[in-house]
Amino acid sequence: MFDQLFKSIQEKVALSEAERELCKTYFVPKRVLKKEMLQVSGGICQYNIFVEKGVLRSFYVDEKGNEHTIQFAVEGWWITDLASFLTQSSSIYTIQALEDSEVLLLTSATREVLMEQVPLFERYQRLLLQNAYVANQERINSVLTASVEEKYVQLLHRYPNIVQRVPQHMIASYLGCTPATLSRVRRKISS
Repeated sequence: MFDQLFKSIQEKVALSEAERELCKTYFVPKRVLKKEMLQVSGGICQYNIFVEKGVLRSFYVDEKGNEHTIQFAVEGWWITDLASFLTQSSSIYTIQALEDSEVLLLTSATREVLMEQVPLFERYQRLLLQNAYVANQERINSVLTASVEEKYVQLLHRYPNIVQRVPQHMIASYLGCTPATLSRVRRKISS
């Protein structure tokens, strides 16, 4: 159950076998069913979630009941409501499995202890946060300046796996458009 996690860590830092074994003791492995919620808006985000297998998404529901997808996470990715997780404040996001999935859960408290016990894990987490910050800035720039077609093409090139595995209405939600608009964009691109 830890193969993807250690592959992800190995891309950033080199843990010893003893450090890897210690890391395992801090995570809670969990199998989740398609449509199962791992975090519900209004509650405090208890876990930083690593995806070993499957697809998850985080989304926000506005006052009109419209869903706005914030992030997808596939194998080898982390997902959480970082603000709620780090500050233990109320979350505005829901995290849901889009496929039957296998995840590793890490609480805020165990994360802190793990980073003390395995300093390279702290370095790994810092590098992840740096990358997430850069990705967030790129996403904001795209939302503010790119057309739906440009955003969709960018998603296709960067994450073809996601486009193939996620329902189109959720892709539309992520891109900030209606499913009908996304359908028109897809037709235009394919012709």
